Amino acid sequence: MYCLAIDIGASGGRHIVGWREGKELATREVYRFENGMKREGNRTVWDVDSLYREVVQGIRLAAREFPDLKSIAIDTWGADYVLFRGNEELRPVYAYRDGRTDISIPKVHEILPFTELYERTGMQLNRFNTVYQLYSDKLSGRLEGATGFLMIPEYLAWRLTGVFAKEYTNATTTGLISAQTGEFDRGIISRLGLPEKMFPRLCMPGERIGRLRKELREELGTDPEVLFAATHDTASAVYAIEMKKNAPYISSGTWSLLGVKTPRPLTDEKSRDADFSNEGGVGYNRYQKNITGMWIVQCLRSELCPDTGYGEITRLAEESGYRELFPVNDRRFASPESMKKAIEDYLSEAGKPAPKTPADLFSSAFHSLAAGYAEALRDLEENTGVTYTELYIVGGGAKNAYLNRLTEEYTGKRVIALPIEATAIGNLKIQLEHYGE
Repeated sequence: MYCLAIDIGASGGRHIVGWREGKELATREVYRFENGMKREGNRTVWDVDSLYREVVQGIRLAAREFPDLKSIAIDTWGADYVLFRGNEELRPVYAYRDGRTDISIPKVHEILPFTELYERTGMQLNRFNTVYQLYSDKLSGRLEGATGFLMIPEYLAWRLTGVFAKEYTNATTTGLISAQTGEFDRGIISRLGLPEKMFPRLCMPGERIGRLRKELREELGTDPEVLFAATHDTASAVYAIEMKKNAPYISSGTWSLLGVKTPRPLTDEKSRDADFSNEGGVGYNRYQKNITGMWIVQCLRSELCPDTGYGEITRLAEESGYRELFPVNDRRFASPESMKKAIEDYLSEAGKPAPKTPADLFSSAFHSLAAGYAEALRDLEENTGVTYTELYIVGGGAKNAYLNRLTEEYTGKRVIALPIEATAIGNLKIQLEHYGE
């Protein structure tokens, strides 16, 4: 039995087919494509039509090699969505790095102070949280006549099947899910004046959505079911980690998500002040913190040496010896016009020696990431009351041996790096378990 995981991140996507060989999960990548935010005027948006075409192309190639595909499931990043009026899709589809919530965040907090929002949802304050994006839509009039919204993986599934359905793990990235009930918080929705009909019941990972639309089945020559994985990519990635005992993890990519599984959300003052979030897992809560991750390195590479591979960049950073730190989660590093200038300006303001070469900048970035992990891990241990000896790292960043060594140095934990396609593997595990595999 063959299942297809479609795993899409902010910088690229991949189609990976998986099946059981005895007790082992075998996989084969059949397609990979680039993704990225685009500028339309002064706005930052996603080209969801291009994303859909890539999804279909990957299914086409998978079906040629595995014509009897049993199922498909899609996961992506969280927070972003497509608005609907009936079957009409509203454009543009804003990306989470767009600045439109700068106005809506304080207005939301006038109605619902963040202390109350956090107590109700356990969601850390990110400027891109869906609750702030939707309120921006309200302020601009885009919610007039709106009948629903679908997060990006739900939207892609809708285009494949015609079924309008919402999934739990991605919903928990919205800042609108009750930490007590695991459903949309009707009190928040009512007080913000958001349309009630936009917030239906949630499906869980492993639930069936439907089959491909008839014309797609005929075009692609395959007839798989479409299922919900844990549609938030980090939820799928965490599900892939084989742990002997519960331990903290980092899902390392454009973002670094550092957290630990807990039985229930932690919404106390210490968790709020430490900027931890509570998001849905497959049968557990993910108590975690969003840390700006390889985004910083990606921006520096694009700006300074786009033709240099990451292996060479890492080698140069390791030889640099420059160890000055900057706070990776500072807002100035979220979406600067020049990452180089943003880092140099911070270091100058802090009275630190200036980096002299691109290698110094990359070295500073890697050391600062490791230091950011160490700070978040100290807060996690204090807030959960548990001291850990191990730290699991999965995702693309797990392949960076230099960053892994720095992480061990700064955290004092034994790093277990699993350089696997963790998100796709978690996605596949959920599909196979749906069929009892």
